Amino acid sequence: MTRRLLWVSLPDQRARRELYWMSRMPGTHVTALAQQEPVGDITWVPSTYVRPVRRFVEAGALAWVRGLDEQRAEDHDWVTSLELCSLVTGQASAWRRRARARGAHPLQAVITWENLPDQPLYRVPPYRQALESCRDADLLLCMVDAARDHLLARGFDDELIRVVKPGVDTELFVPAEQPVSEPVVVFASPLAANKGIDRVLEAMRVVRARVPDARLLVAGRGPLEHLVHEAAARPGSGVEHVGTLDAPGVAALLRSAAVFVTAPRPTWKWTEQLGLAYLEAQASGLPVVTTACGTNDEAVHAPNSLVEDSVEAIADALVGWLEDPARRAEVGALNRSRMLAEHDLPTQCAAMGEAFAEVEALHRS
Repeated sequence: MTRRLLWVSLPDQRARRELYWMSRMPGTHVTALAQQEPVGDITWVPSTYVRPVRRFVEAGALAWVRGLDEQRAEDHDWVTSLELCSLVTGQASAWRRRARARGAHPLQAVITWENLPDQPLYRVPPYRQALESCRDADLLLCMVDAARDHLLARGFDDELIRVVKPGVDTELFVPAEQPVSEPVVVFASPLAANKGIDRVLEAMRVVRARVPDARLLVAGRGPLEHLVHEAAARPGSGVEHVGTLDAPGVAALLRSAAVFVTAPRPTWKWTEQLGLAYLEAQASGLPVVTTACGTNDEAVHAPNSLVEDSVEAIADALVGWLEDPARRAEVGALNRSRMLAEHDLPTQCAAMGEAFAEVEALHRS
């Protein structure tokens, strides 16, 4: 019997993430309300949003989806959304309550990464209302261990919580046939302050003084893109901006590199949760250099480099890897093995499906 899942998207939701994973769960068909056509075998309901302001992004978007009430509850077994405080989650909760009042019985799941002990958005009335609307959700599916801790601290029932770490496409993100010998560093993340491209560019100046032929390849777009262009235009910087890449393009870029780097830092309402880019880099057989931020230690394990937020620490770690090809190859192979064992995409999507099935069995008994 096919599980029929209705997904309510955030207005800025990124592709190949939670919605895609839901569509990869065995025995599941997903209908998605979304602004952009989603990736995967998904029935797409093109949707628009009421969005008074664009101050926040993703889960913090002040936005409500249009058209949810037009979905027949009898056509769906689940209604699912991302993050407890997102306003579309509040909409999904209200839709489910109205359906039950009419005698239909869809279940509700909320996918969450939230790891801030006291998320400040919860103090803003519409976000707090969305959070409280989740109290009677049937499944709270956590993508990181820290999200479970967060839920328990907020008083949610542990019996409703399941933790399944996200998967990475280990058939797309694969190591190069031969380890890269050139000192090439890659940054593939949004070009924004919270991902630390400014700090990485500064660190590369120090790296180049010690490893003169070191290069930095930067993929992505964002508000600090001008810094990358300025660095790339400076003679002898070793910086190149390769633009925005699709998933195969990112995979090819990672295979051309020796080390992966980011330098995240917290904002007032966000701190690094896991970082899918770390998983992709490790699946590609690269060692990782990054600043310790939030709970990214759940993704980046020793002997990779989780360093303090300073230019010198980032540069020292990069130089250490660039000057030791044998160590790079050894740790890159370890990283690849761990991704296969702990983050293989089909395996993790099946585990997500098992979490849904456990709740379904409880409701049948």
